[in-house]
Amino acid sequence: MNKNPVIAQVTRGGKAESSHRGAYAVSDASGTIVSAAGDIDAAVFPRSAIKAFQCLPLIESGAADHYGLDDEEIALCCSSHSGEPDHLRVAASILKKAGNDEALYECGAHWPHERKDIVALAQSGGTPRAIHNNCSGKHAGMLALARHLGTSTNGYVRVTHPVQEMVAKTLGDYCSVNIASAPMGIDGCSVPTWAFPLRHMALGFARLTDPANAAAQRIITAVRNHPFMISGSTGFDTIIMQKVPRLFIKVGAEGVYCGCIPHAGLGFALKCDDGSTRGAIAGICAVLLSLDVWTAEERASLDSHCHTTLKNWRGLEVGSVEGLLAPANA
Repeated sequence: MNKNPVIAQVTRGGKAESSHRGAYAVSDASGTIVSAAGDIDAAVFPRSAIKAFQCLPLIESGAADHYGLDDEEIALCCSSHSGEPDHLRVAASILKKAGNDEALYECGAHWPHERKDIVALAQSGGTPRAIHNNCSGKHAGMLALARHLGTSTNGYVRVTHPVQEMVAKTLGDYCSVNIASAPMGIDGCSVPTWAFPLRHMALGFARLTDPANAAAQRIITAVRNHPFMISGSTGFDTIIMQKVPRLFIKVGAEGVYCGCIPHAGLGFALKCDDGSTRGAIAGICAVLLSLDVWTAEERASLDSHCHTTLKNWRGLEVGSVEGLLAPANA
Protein backbone atom coordinates (compact mmCIF):
# COMPACT_ATOMS: atom_id res chain seq x y z
CA MET A 1 0.00 0.00 0.00
CA ASN A 2 1.29 3.46 -0.89
CA LYS A 3 2.55 5.51 2.04
CA ASN A 4 2.05 9.18 1.36
CA PRO A 5 4.83 11.61 2.33
CA VAL A 6 4.77 14.08 5.21
CA ILE A 7 3.25 17.37 4.04
CA ALA A 8 3.23 19.19 7.40
CA GLN A 9 5.03 18.79 10.69
CA VAL A 10 4.40 20.07 14.19
CA THR A 11 7.43 20.87 16.33
CA ARG A 12 7.84 21.58 20.04
CA GLY A 13 11.14 22.44 21.67
CA GLY A 14 12.86 22.03 18.34
CA LYS A 15 11.72 18.43 18.06
CA ALA A 16 9.11 16.98 15.72
CA GLU A 17 6.01 16.23 17.80
CA SER A 18 3.57 15.04 15.14
CA SER A 19 3.33 14.76 11.38
CA HIS A 20 0.61 14.99 8.75
CA ARG A 21 0.90 12.84 5.64
CA GLY A 22 -0.86 13.45 2.38
CA ALA A 23 -0.77 13.77 -1.38
CA TYR A 24 -1.14 16.62 -3.85
CA ALA A 25 -1.34 17.29 -7.56
CA VAL A 26 -0.89 20.42 -9.66
CA SER A 27 -2.15 20.19 -13.24
CA ASP A 28 -2.59 22.31 -16.33
CA ALA A 29 -5.77 22.24 -18.41
CA SER A 30 -4.43 19.53 -20.71
CA GLY A 31 -4.00 17.13 -17.80
CA THR A 32 -0.23 17.44 -17.67
CA ILE A 33 0.90 17.09 -14.07
CA VAL A 34 3.20 19.99 -13.23
CA SER A 35 3.97 18.82 -9.70
CA ALA A 36 2.75 15.97 -7.51
CA ALA A 37 3.62 13.84 -4.52
CA GLY A 38 2.01 10.77 -2.99
CA ASP A 39 -0.78 8.67 -4.43
CA ILE A 40 -2.69 11.04 -6.69
CA ASP A 41 -4.64 8.22 -8.30
CA ALA A 42 -6.39 7.05 -5.15
CA ALA A 43 -10.06 8.06 -4.97
CA VAL A 44 -10.79 10.62 -2.26
CA PHE A 45 -13.92 12.59 -1.40
CA PRO A 46 -13.38 16.29 -2.23
CA ARG A 47 -16.35 17.27 -0.06
CA SER A 48 -16.95 21.04 -0.08
CA ALA A 49 -13.78 21.81 -2.03
CA ILE A 50 -15.70 21.40 -5.30
CA LYS A 51 -18.54 23.83 -4.58
CA ALA A 52 -17.57 25.84 -7.68
CA PHE A 53 -18.62 22.84 -9.79
CA GLN A 54 -21.86 22.54 -7.82
CA CYS A 55 -22.53 26.20 -8.65
CA LEU A 56 -21.72 25.98 -12.36
CA PRO A 57 -25.11 24.48 -13.38
CA LEU A 58 -26.83 27.43 -11.70
CA ILE A 59 -25.01 29.76 -14.08
CA GLU A 60 -24.80 27.59 -17.20
CA SER A 61 -28.55 26.87 -17.08
CA GLY A 62 -29.39 30.57 -17.09
CA ALA A 63 -30.95 30.39 -13.62
CA ALA A 64 -28.52 32.91 -12.08
CA ASP A 65 -29.36 35.47 -14.77
CA HIS A 66 -33.07 34.66 -14.66
CA TYR A 67 -33.22 35.47 -10.95
CA GLY A 68 -30.76 38.35 -11.12
CA LEU A 69 -28.16 36.89 -8.78
CA ASP A 70 -25.25 39.25 -8.19
CA ASP A 71 -21.58 38.55 -7.47
CA GLU A 72 -22.08 38.49 -3.71
CA GLU A 73 -24.80 35.86 -4.08
CA ILE A 74 -22.79 33.75 -6.55
CA ALA A 75 -19.86 33.80 -4.12
CA LEU A 76 -22.07 32.57 -1.27
CA CYS A 77 -23.28 29.69 -3.46
CA CYS A 78 -19.62 28.52 -3.53
CA SER A 79 -19.03 28.97 0.19
CA SER A 80 -18.62 27.14 3.45
CA HIS A 81 -19.55 30.23 5.42
CA SER A 82 -19.47 30.91 9.14
CA GLY A 83 -23.08 31.98 9.60
CA GLU A 84 -22.35 35.64 10.24
CA PRO A 85 -25.12 38.22 9.70
CA ASP A 86 -24.01 39.13 6.17
CA HIS A 87 -23.97 35.46 5.18
CA LEU A 88 -27.54 35.07 6.41
CA ARG A 89 -28.57 38.25 4.60
CA VAL A 90 -27.22 37.03 1.27
CA ALA A 91 -28.62 33.51 1.64
CA ALA A 92 -32.06 34.98 2.37
CA SER A 93 -31.76 37.20 -0.69
CA ILE A 94 -31.02 34.21 -2.97
CA LEU A 95 -34.02 32.37 -1.58
CA LYS A 96 -36.33 35.36 -2.02
CA LYS A 97 -35.22 36.15 -5.58
CA ALA A 98 -36.06 32.60 -6.67
CA GLY A 99 -39.39 32.50 -4.85
CA ASN A 100 -38.15 30.02 -2.24
CA ASP A 101 -38.05 30.13 1.53
CA GLU A 102 -36.01 28.68 4.36
CA ALA A 103 -38.52 25.91 5.03
CA LEU A 104 -37.38 24.25 1.78
CA TYR A 105 -33.80 23.75 2.97
CA GLU A 106 -32.70 20.12 3.30
CA CYS A 107 -29.20 20.84 4.64
CA GLY A 108 -29.94 20.65 8.37
CA ALA A 109 -29.27 23.27 11.05
CA HIS A 110 -26.23 24.06 13.17
CA TRP A 111 -24.89 26.94 15.24
CA PRO A 112 -22.89 29.75 13.59
CA HIS A 113 -19.11 29.37 13.66
CA GLU A 114 -18.05 32.62 15.35
CA ARG A 115 -18.37 32.78 19.15
CA LYS A 116 -19.88 36.27 19.04
CA ASP A 117 -22.65 35.06 16.76
CA ILE A 118 -23.32 31.97 18.88
CA VAL A 119 -23.62 34.14 21.98
CA ALA A 120 -25.84 36.68 20.25
CA LEU A 121 -28.16 33.96 18.97
CA ALA A 122 -28.38 32.26 22.35
CA GLN A 123 -28.92 35.52 24.24
CA SER A 124 -31.75 36.46 21.90
CA GLY A 125 -33.48 33.18 22.68
CA GLY A 126 -32.92 31.96 19.17
CA THR A 127 -31.96 28.48 18.03
CA PRO A 128 -29.85 27.31 15.09
CA ARG A 129 -31.68 27.31 11.76
CA ALA A 130 -30.87 25.82 8.39
CA ILE A 131 -29.82 29.22 7.11
CA HIS A 132 -26.97 29.14 9.67
CA ASN A 133 -25.65 25.98 8.03
CA ASN A 134 -22.29 26.66 6.40
CA CYS A 135 -23.71 25.24 3.15
CA SER A 136 -26.90 27.33 3.11
CA GLY A 137 -25.62 29.47 0.23
CA LYS A 138 -24.99 26.43 -1.93
CA HIS A 139 -28.40 25.03 -1.05
CA ALA A 140 -30.10 28.34 -1.84
CA GLY A 141 -28.46 28.13 -5.26
CA MET A 142 -29.59 24.53 -5.74
CA LEU A 143 -33.15 25.47 -4.80
CA ALA A 144 -33.01 28.34 -7.32
CA LEU A 145 -31.84 25.89 -9.99
CA ALA A 146 -34.65 23.46 -9.15
CA ARG A 147 -37.18 26.29 -9.41
CA HIS A 148 -35.73 27.43 -12.75
CA LEU A 149 -35.86 23.89 -14.15
CA GLY A 150 -39.52 23.66 -13.22
CA THR A 151 -38.89 20.54 -11.18
CA SER A 152 -39.83 19.85 -7.58
CA THR A 153 -37.82 21.55 -4.86
CA ASN A 154 -38.64 18.61 -2.61
CA GLY A 155 -35.78 16.13 -2.47
CA TYR A 156 -33.37 18.36 -4.40
CA VAL A 157 -30.51 16.73 -2.44
CA ARG A 158 -31.22 13.22 -3.78
CA VAL A 159 -28.79 11.79 -6.30
CA THR A 160 -31.67 11.13 -8.74
CA HIS A 161 -32.95 14.72 -8.63
CA PRO A 162 -32.26 16.76 -11.80
CA VAL A 163 -30.20 19.26 -9.80
CA GLN A 164 -27.78 16.60 -8.56
CA GLU A 165 -27.73 14.93 -11.97
CA MET A 166 -26.54 18.23 -13.45
CA VAL A 167 -23.89 18.56 -10.74
CA ALA A 168 -22.69 15.00 -11.45
CA LYS A 169 -22.45 15.69 -15.18
CA THR A 170 -20.54 18.91 -14.55
CA LEU A 171 -18.02 17.14 -12.33
CA GLY A 172 -17.61 14.35 -14.85
CA ASP A 173 -17.11 16.70 -17.78
CA TYR A 174 -14.66 19.11 -16.13
CA CYS A 175 -12.67 16.50 -14.21
CA SER A 176 -12.74 13.77 -16.89
CA VAL A 177 -14.09 11.11 -14.54
CA ASN A 178 -16.88 8.57 -14.86
CA ILE A 179 -19.05 9.75 -12.00
CA ALA A 180 -21.50 6.89 -12.54
CA SER A 181 -18.85 4.39 -11.44
CA ALA A 182 -17.27 6.56 -8.73
CA PRO A 183 -17.81 5.74 -5.04
CA MET A 184 -20.62 7.90 -3.69
CA GLY A 185 -21.39 9.06 -0.19
CA ILE A 186 -23.58 11.68 1.49
CA ASP A 187 -21.97 14.95 2.50
CA GLY A 188 -22.52 16.73 5.82
CA CYS A 189 -25.20 18.90 4.22
CA SER A 190 -27.00 15.85 2.71
CA VAL A 191 -26.05 16.24 -0.97
CA PRO A 192 -24.17 13.46 -2.81
CA THR A 193 -20.37 13.49 -2.80
CA TRP A 194 -18.28 11.36 -5.13
CA ALA A 195 -14.72 10.11 -4.60
CA PHE A 196 -12.19 10.40 -7.43
CA PRO A 197 -8.43 10.99 -7.82
CA LEU A 198 -6.59 14.18 -6.94
CA ARG A 199 -5.10 14.37 -10.45
CA HIS A 200 -8.63 14.72 -11.86
CA MET A 201 -9.65 17.32 -9.27
CA ALA A 202 -6.59 19.39 -10.20
CA LEU A 203 -7.46 19.01 -13.89
CA GLY A 204 -11.02 20.18 -13.33
CA PHE A 205 -9.87 23.29 -11.51
CA ALA A 206 -7.28 24.04 -14.20
CA ARG A 207 -10.10 23.99 -16.76
CA LEU A 208 -11.93 26.63 -14.72
CA THR A 209 -9.16 29.07 -15.63
CA ASP A 210 -10.13 29.16 -19.33
CA PRO A 211 -10.79 32.86 -20.06
CA ALA A 212 -13.34 31.83 -22.70
CA ASN A 213 -15.45 29.98 -20.11
CA ALA A 214 -17.90 32.71 -19.11
CA ALA A 215 -19.58 30.70 -16.35
CA ALA A 216 -16.30 29.79 -14.67
CA GLN A 217 -15.00 33.34 -15.00
CA ARG A 218 -18.18 34.61 -13.37
CA ILE A 219 -17.55 32.38 -10.35
CA ILE A 220 -13.90 33.36 -10.07
CA THR A 221 -14.76 37.06 -10.39
CA ALA A 222 -17.54 36.79 -7.81
CA VAL A 223 -15.28 35.10 -5.27
CA ARG A 224 -12.47 37.59 -5.87
CA ASN A 225 -14.88 40.50 -5.37
CA HIS A 226 -16.40 38.98 -2.22
CA PRO A 227 -13.92 36.66 -0.48
CA PHE A 228 -15.64 37.25 2.87
CA MET A 229 -18.60 35.24 1.60
CA ILE A 230 -16.48 32.09 1.19
CA SER A 231 -15.62 31.38 4.83
CA GLY A 232 -16.00 34.52 6.94
CA SER A 233 -14.06 36.71 9.34
CA THR A 234 -11.58 34.11 10.62
CA GLY A 235 -11.67 31.49 7.85
CA PHE A 236 -8.41 30.69 6.07
CA ASP A 237 -10.03 30.69 2.61
CA THR A 238 -11.27 34.25 3.08
CA ILE A 239 -8.08 35.51 4.70
CA ILE A 240 -5.68 34.08 2.11
CA MET A 241 -7.78 35.25 -0.85
CA GLN A 242 -7.93 38.74 0.66
CA LYS A 243 -4.13 38.69 0.86
CA VAL A 244 -3.59 36.91 -2.48
CA PRO A 245 -6.52 37.92 -4.73
CA ARG A 246 -5.09 36.03 -7.72
CA LEU A 247 -5.61 32.75 -5.85
CA PHE A 248 -8.88 30.79 -5.96
CA ILE A 249 -9.01 28.23 -3.14
CA LYS A 250 -11.61 26.20 -1.29
CA VAL A 251 -11.46 23.88 1.71
CA GLY A 252 -13.17 20.51 1.87
CA ALA A 253 -13.86 18.57 5.05
CA GLU A 254 -11.38 15.93 6.19
CA GLY A 255 -8.23 17.71 5.08
CA VAL A 256 -8.92 18.61 1.45
CA TYR A 257 -7.91 21.77 -0.40
CA CYS A 258 -8.58 22.47 -4.07
CA GLY A 259 -8.40 25.52 -6.26
CA CYS A 260 -6.79 27.21 -9.22
CA ILE A 261 -4.34 29.92 -10.18
CA PRO A 262 -6.13 31.62 -13.08
CA HIS A 263 -3.24 33.75 -14.30
CA ALA A 264 -1.04 30.64 -14.55
CA GLY A 265 -3.71 28.27 -15.91
CA LEU A 266 -3.09 25.76 -13.13
CA GLY A 267 -5.36 23.73 -10.87
CA PHE A 268 -4.38 21.99 -7.65
CA ALA A 269 -5.75 19.47 -5.18
CA LEU A 270 -4.44 18.17 -1.85
CA LYS A 271 -5.64 15.61 0.68
CA CYS A 272 -4.25 15.34 4.20
CA ASP A 273 -4.53 11.66 5.15
CA ASP A 274 -5.57 12.21 8.76
CA GLY A 275 -8.25 14.75 7.84
CA SER A 276 -6.46 17.62 9.57
CA THR A 277 -7.32 21.10 8.31
CA ARG A 278 -4.23 22.42 10.09
CA GLY A 279 -2.03 20.01 8.15
CA ALA A 280 -3.86 20.70 4.89
CA ILE A 281 -3.43 24.49 5.18
CA ALA A 282 0.30 24.27 5.87
CA GLY A 283 0.73 21.63 3.18
CA ILE A 284 -1.13 23.46 0.43
CA CYS A 285 0.74 26.68 1.19
CA ALA A 286 4.03 24.81 0.78
CA VAL A 287 2.80 23.48 -2.58
CA LEU A 288 1.71 26.92 -3.75
CA LEU A 289 4.99 28.48 -2.64
CA SER A 290 6.88 25.97 -4.78
CA LEU A 291 5.25 27.36 -7.94
CA ASP A 292 7.07 30.21 -9.65
CA VAL A 293 3.92 32.21 -10.38
CA TRP A 294 3.75 34.70 -7.49
CA THR A 295 4.97 38.19 -6.71
CA ALA A 296 7.22 38.69 -3.68
CA GLU A 297 4.26 40.09 -1.73
CA GLU A 298 2.06 37.11 -2.60
CA ARG A 299 4.83 34.71 -1.59
CA ALA A 300 5.19 36.45 1.76
CA SER A 301 1.46 36.05 2.43
CA LEU A 302 1.51 32.36 1.53
CA ASP A 303 4.63 31.82 3.62
CA SER A 304 2.95 33.32 6.68
CA HIS A 305 0.44 30.43 6.59
CA CYS A 306 2.99 27.80 5.61
CA HIS A 307 4.97 28.43 8.81
CA THR A 308 2.83 29.32 11.83
CA THR A 309 3.77 29.70 15.48
CA LEU A 310 2.03 27.77 18.23
CA LYS A 311 1.41 29.52 21.55
CA ASN A 312 0.13 28.22 24.86
CA TRP A 313 -2.57 29.78 27.03
CA ARG A 314 -0.04 32.25 28.52
CA GLY A 315 0.92 33.44 25.07
CA LEU A 316 4.32 31.76 25.15
CA GLU A 317 5.70 30.46 21.86
CA VAL A 318 5.94 26.70 22.24
CA GLY A 319 6.31 25.34 18.73
CA SER A 320 5.28 25.63 15.12
CA VAL A 321 3.36 24.06 12.27
CA GLU A 322 5.52 23.79 9.15
CA GLY A 323 4.31 22.98 5.68
CA LEU A 324 6.76 20.68 3.92
CA LEU A 325 7.09 20.26 0.18
CA ALA A 326 7.22 16.51 -0.29
CA PRO A 327 9.61 15.12 -2.93
CA ALA A 328 7.88 15.15 -6.30
CA ASN A 329 6.67 11.91 -7.81
CA ALA A 330 9.08 10.42 -10.30
